[in-house]
Amino acid sequence: MKHMNVNDYKKYISAETMMEPNSVRILEELFDKYPLQLTSDDLILDLGCGKGLTSLIIAKETGAKVYANDLWINADENKKRFAVWGIGRQVIPVCEDANNLHDANNLHFEEKKFSALISINSYHYFAGHEGFFKRKILPYLKDGSVVLIGVPGLKDEYEGRAEELLSDWLGDDAYIFKSPKTWEALSLLCDRSACVVEIKINDIYNKGSNYDI
Repeated sequence: MKHMNVNDYKKYISAETMMEPNSVRILEELFDKYPLQLTSDDLILDLGCGKGLTSLIIAKETGAKVYANDLWINADENKKRFAVWGIGRQVIPVCEDANNLHDANNLHFEEKKFSALISINSYHYFAGHEGFFKRKILPYLKDGSVVLIGVPGLKDEYEGRAEELLSDWLGDDAYIFKSPKTWEALSLLCDRSACVVEIKINDIYNKGSNYDI
C-alpha cells in the first residue's frame, strides 16, 4: 500500500461531505501506521461512512471493494454521490432507507465476509459497551482480518472529578469518550478476536497533528 497523499482528495472535501472531525487526516495517519495489503477480491466494511468520503478514500487507497454503511444517510443519496465520483462499481452503499435498516446493531451480512473493518468518527456512538464487538461485529470478519478505528476520546481514564466535569460539559454523551486502553479491552473480550483479528487502536493525536487541510 503506497503512502496516502491527502492532496489527492481536496476536491472531494466540503461542508457537505465532512460531517465530523477531519476524517481524511485520520485515515491518512491510520494507513501510514497500518498499511493494508489487500486486493480487488477483498471486501471492507466502512462502518459509519456518513456521506461516503471515507469510503471513497478507502476504495482508492486499497483497491478493495467497500461496503459503505451508515444509519443516517440514505443509500440512494450515497449511491448517486459514488457514481459522480466514479466509484459506483467499487463502493456499495448499505444505509438506511425505506425498506432496509442497516445500523451497527442490526447488520445483515454473511458470516466472515470482510477482510477489514474501518470506522472513522462513529464507532464511539454505538460500540462502547461490553460484548458489542463480539456479538455485532466479529461474526462478519474473516480470520486474519484487520480492524482500524479512529474516534475522539481521552488519552487516559477519568481521575478525580474529571468524570463529573466531563458530564457537566457534554451531558448524556460523556460516556462515549474513552481511552485507547478501554477501547482495546472492550474489543478484545473474546477469544477469537484476540487470536485471529488484528485490532489497531492507537492514540494518533500524540503527534500533535494539524487536522486542517
